Amino acid sequence: MPHSTTNASKSTQDFVPVREVRDGIIVLKDGSLRAILLASSINFALKSEDEQTAFIVQFQNCLNALDFTIQIFVQSRMLDIRPYVATLEEAYKAQLNDLMRIQIREYIEFIKNFTEAASIMTKNFFVVIPYAGGATTVAEAASFFSFKKESSTEAANRSFEEQLSQLEQRISVVQQGLIRTGVRTVRLGTEETIELLYKMFNPGEEGKPMPLEA
Repeated sequence: MPHSTTNASKSTQDFVPVREVRDGIIVLKDGSLRAILLASSINFALKSEDEQTAFIVQFQNCLNALDFTIQIFVQSRMLDIRPYVATLEEAYKAQLNDLMRIQIREYIEFIKNFTEAASIMTKNFFVVIPYAGGATTVAEAASFFSFKKESSTEAANRSFEEQLSQLEQRISVVQQGLIRTGVRTVRLGTEETIELLYKMFNPGEEGKPMPLEA
């Protein structure tokens, strides 16, 4: 009997739509690009009614000004206190005062027990901006999690630099629109983008926290 190919025989890479991460830009297997912005958060509930209304209007204007699709992605993860604890451990080793050493050790145990009992979550907010080698409309499937299987001839022939130039313009439009709402953004570099992708495709594994602050 002829051998049939099954999903089990494929490598993990076959199911990942990413070809490479270049200069912080995700290049998909279909040749299209994705840029990711890390966005700051706003405590909407603590704002006055007028401030809430102003934010909604500005955010609506920001979305209406776009002639391409974007995706807003919220990542919720358990708070990773390991880097903070490691810093405290270094302070504990360097401390010569016995009383201070006892207090630091007690504080470390308090932090560990508190975070385990409270299940503190941390949230990161991302904006994904696409470019697929041509004018992208709302009809284009630009979601970061749903990709076209095949690239068009135009996208395949267009150089990375040409596409990047167009993508940069879109990034600028989104950033300017969000800053009017009070939301600050920073574009992820190559290392941060790879880290984010790793966490997305390996949700069961703990990793280091995002090192950027918008």
